[in-house]
Amino acid sequence: MPDIDLHTLLTIVALGVVTVITRGFFLISDKPWTLPHWAQRGLQYAPIAALSAVVLPEIVMSQGHLVQTWMDARLFAAAAGALYFFWRQGVLGTIVTGMAVYLPLHVGLGW
Repeated sequence: MPDIDLHTLLTIVALGVVTVITRGFFLISDKPWTLPHWAQRGLQYAPIAALSAVVLPEIVMSQGHLVQTWMDARLFAAAAGALYFFWRQGVLGTIVTGMAVYLPLHVGLGW
């Protein structure tokens, strides 16, 4: 059995305790409670903020650096998908439109 460092073990246990407490926080209280209005309003923007934080760097960065040229298929595909979404509000059509622009530019032209 490999030697386990005491600090590593304590860190794992502490992370487990924090995880159990934060996930079980809503089960501790017996009385119902609601979030304040400002928190509910702020949480409405959480999904779009998370999606932007994941997708936007993938569009504008390559190999950890900002894209240096307009000859990048991801830029045109993202623009086409965004235009379709604002026009029709359909998620499937947005994906299809983005891929219909991305694939010919990336595969066909090598962008």
